[in-house]
Amino acid sequence: MNVTIEGAKIYFTIPVLGGIPITETIVNGAIVTFVLFLLCLFLTHDLKVRPTSKRQIIAEYIVNLAKNFVQGNMGEKFAYFTPFVAALFAASVFSSLLSVIGMYPPTSDLSTTLAWAVLVFVLITYHKIKAGGLGGYLLGFAKPIAVLTPFNVLSEVATPISMAFRHFGNIVSGSVITALVYAALALASSALFGLIPGAVGSFLSNIPLLQFGIPAVLSIYFDLFSSFMQAFIFCMLTTLYIANAAEE
Repeated sequence: MNVTIEGAKIYFTIPVLGGIPITETIVNGAIVTFVLFLLCLFLTHDLKVRPTSKRQIIAEYIVNLAKNFVQGNMGEKFAYFTPFVAALFAASVFSSLLSVIGMYPPTSDLSTTLAWAVLVFVLITYHKIKAGGLGGYLLGFAKPIAVLTPFNVLSEVATPISMAFRHFGNIVSGSVITALVYAALALASSALFGLIPGAVGSFLSNIPLLQFGIPAVLSIYFDLFSSFMQAFIFCMLTTLYIANAAEE
């Protein structure tokens, strides 16, 4: 086991299967998957034709919400994408919210968001080829004029990259800003209470009292609002890109 300590966090890797490391991202991602699996089992257990429990009402509400979101952005013929988009949204939200309980969010790792973006890119490409054929897809890079082919190829490749970096960047930036605020409050607390003379001031200056309560306001935005917003944006782009690809 290799252990790396950075600040207050401990990162570990365990080389297995020929040196392939099991990182904190993989472990926490597996935890998110397991939690979502248990949640789905709980919500869908013992369903009735007519809902008789709050659990089933909540489950049906979530399904209808996801269905309306997908159909509203992609059209009724793409309703079969509802499970995929809902799973993508849930995985993103739960992964990002791990930071609330002090765990490393998998969405703070570029490999996670890039993997999702590549999967979406494969679906986009598939629907483009399905709509216009392989020849039509390749010829599309030469439109409106052949000289723009390199730029069109670059634009195509930039789609998954921009999606991945947008999601990753916003989650990481929130973690960085929160860490900076905590550090600043610790310094401010030491300086402020250090002004109190005697042993009381000396004692209080060693306790980061300003860190209590104030960062909670930032946590509401960066951990809660930002987690849902980034998942929403990623899923919105997914539905729009795929729907547009199918119509080309």
